[in-house]
Amino acid sequence: MPEPSTVRIGQPLRRREDRRHLAGRGRFTDDIAAATRALHAVVLRSPHAHARIRAIDTTRAETAPGVVTVLTGAHLLDTIAPLPATWVLPGMTVPEHRALAVDIARFHGDGIAVVVAETAAAAQDALEAIEVSYEPLAAVTDPLAAAQDGAPVVRSTVDGNVAFRFPVRGGDYRQAKARADVVIRRRLRNQNLVPGALEPRSVLAEYDPVRERLTVHSTTQGPHALKRQLAGVLRFPEHRIRVVAPDVGGGFGAKLHLYPEEALVAALAMRLGRPVRWTATRGEDFLATNHGRDHVQDVELCATADGVITGVKATIWANLGAYLSGMGAGVPAVNCGLMLTGVYRIPHVEVDTIGVYTHTSRVDTYRGAGRPEATYLIERMVDELARELHLDPAEIRRRNFIPVDAFPYRQPTGAVVYDSGDYERNLDEALNLADYRRLREEQAALRRQGRYRGIGLCTYTEFTGIGDGRVLNMLGFAFGGWEYARVLVHPDGTVTVHTGSADHGQGHATTYAQIAADVLNLPPEDIDVVEGDTAQVEFGLGTFNSRSMPVGGAAVHRAAGRVLAKARLIAAHALGVPPAEVGHGPGVFTGPDGSNALSWQEVARLAHFVPGLPGGVEPGLDERIFHQPENLTFPFGTSIAVVDVDPDTGDIAIDRFVAVDDCGTIINPLLVRGQIHGGLAQGLGQALLEGARYADDGTLTTADWMRYPFPRAQQLPRFETGHTITPSPVNPLGVKGVGEAGAIAAPPAVVNAVLDALAPLGVTHLDMPMSPERVRAAIATASEEAAR
Repeated sequence: MPEPSTVRIGQPLRRREDRRHLAGRGRFTDDIAAATRALHAVVLRSPHAHARIRAIDTTRAETAPGVVTVLTGAHLLDTIAPLPATWVLPGMTVPEHRALAVDIARFHGDGIAVVVAETAAAAQDALEAIEVSYEPLAAVTDPLAAAQDGAPVVRSTVDGNVAFRFPVRGGDYRQAKARADVVIRRRLRNQNLVPGALEPRSVLAEYDPVRERLTVHSTTQGPHALKRQLAGVLRFPEHRIRVVAPDVGGGFGAKLHLYPEEALVAALAMRLGRPVRWTATRGEDFLATNHGRDHVQDVELCATADGVITGVKATIWANLGAYLSGMGAGVPAVNCGLMLTGVYRIPHVEVDTIGVYTHTSRVDTYRGAGRPEATYLIERMVDELARELHLDPAEIRRRNFIPVDAFPYRQPTGAVVYDSGDYERNLDEALNLADYRRLREEQAALRRQGRYRGIGLCTYTEFTGIGDGRVLNMLGFAFGGWEYARVLVHPDGTVTVHTGSADHGQGHATTYAQIAADVLNLPPEDIDVVEGDTAQVEFGLGTFNSRSMPVGGAAVHRAAGRVLAKARLIAAHALGVPPAEVGHGPGVFTGPDGSNALSWQEVARLAHFVPGLPGGVEPGLDERIFHQPENLTFPFGTSIAVVDVDPDTGDIAIDRFVAVDDCGTIINPLLVRGQIHGGLAQGLGQALLEGARYADDGTLTTADWMRYPFPRAQQLPRFETGHTITPSPVNPLGVKGVGEAGAIAAPPAVVNAVLDALAPLGVTHLDMPMSPERVRAAIATASEEAAR
């Protein structure tokens, strides 16, 4: 019989988290007042990017008012094991990373000593009394320079500062180049970026010596991963550690990894027998929280005279920083090499990715984690080809798209299989939304008036939903790709969803409730979501790689489906009919004629309190799932930027920005729109404003918001967004990730638009960020070259 239902998936429900945050009732790590006796830890950081530590005198600091202890790296050698790198490539060198540097400081901000005092002010005062004798050494912060002969050495155990080489091959690039009509070369730079989450990193640890239990609150994206890693470095049983990620004020990938301060604070709490807390200052967050991007890319692209791309070759120098990050050593760089061909059918590929140590903060996952770098590379080169052949940028993309009938599409390297895509339809939707033909007509008219308007395109795909065990094993991941979910029905019919992912702004409490409500045919307000606490949720991997919906959401969907199946059995038994004849409507189960009915609450009560359930059925409605998908998912989209450039001042104004994305089935369009807007803002920041800068001695000169510009509201356009929907075949919801899309698409779209605007002036290249100074310099250089 047909079953009436109230569909919750696809509805723009407001985030249930927003009310308490807007009212100031959020509970972040630094807000937790339970540990009223907490001591405060402050870390002394190296003012040098590279220096030998000759001596540390802590005498004055130890006797300062309120100080409990002062420790250096030498004091902790037997207490804290080296921080792990749990994802490494075969043959990769993993140098030692201590919670505090012992002999050599390797980046500006490297931890040297820690002061623990009754108050943060007392700890800071004592910190200034520590005397350190340094021998400054030569430093290198550029990955290309660091890989050259004679560069300053970051690690004596690493040959030439090169941590790994990751080759990607497909077809025969040499043959493609020999037969090509056009060959284009370019050196591109994806600059070093500071993730800059609104909430800096913070840790609070408390040890119970009677029960031998350690509780750690941290601003982490992966509480279960942090629990495992802390157990390793502290040599403490994992089952006695509880990690809680309360409200987390943004992460963008930078809060995914184990940091020295987490190990330090936990060890100090165990050592001192009192709670210990540490919260980064904004300056510390700039210095010592992982940075992102920082690639130098030498690219060569070959094509036929009619614009069909036949091959691409690239050498990528990727900065890793001074140490390997806790869970993602080289992940962005490897991702970049794997996704370099983007949405295009390019038969011949030759990519060499080189991971390089430098004297900077660790460089690792940042919103997109390698897919923005890959997309920037290929989208810039496709535009260069269009310019070379005098073809419209939209047309040259259309000629090279992977056709819709080629999916599932295996890349020529054989490493990655795209699950689904319809790139031409998505491009057409974006062109129509932007009224592309009219834009080109307006551009021509403005140029006749001496005004410089540019139109830039980006078409992209990425992979999301890490979960495919085959891909993970091939890449050397040391963990599975599953996600955990539990759906528990209480005797009164209310439901609690437990998920192993951890929210740091995504809106899980809303979307997971929608998924479960859709399956169970219940109001979302009857469903609570629990996450971010390893004592309440037994297992989990965390939130990264836009995996919340395609992996975590699919787990919730499957667990809810099992609960529904069991509830139907119980209802059938009570109604005296076969399970196949039981109807399921909003909050009710009915017999075949609709005359007999049981409410959801009645079935929940029967499941818990009434004896005589059908044979083999245990009491309760409680199902758990470890969901591991069969493949990654591949969202895609098109972005179109329209900019105006003032050649006299170098100022760039974004007139319009159109983004049409395809993330498969949309669970909540309101939240999807918010994710896209946030990603676009970060992408525009990279294109126009942001970039970590280092002095010749390796010190970071942009260590606060005053010197590191980021986009404000008045610099952002009104984003015009749209969607096509191509459901993924690899999970029951058909969903794909969307959290990183804007950050991937915006930079190449804006750069292409600016270069399109400046084409009449002879400008052919600009590196990000495209500051007014760089724009004016490029115009001056082009003018000088034209005059020769």
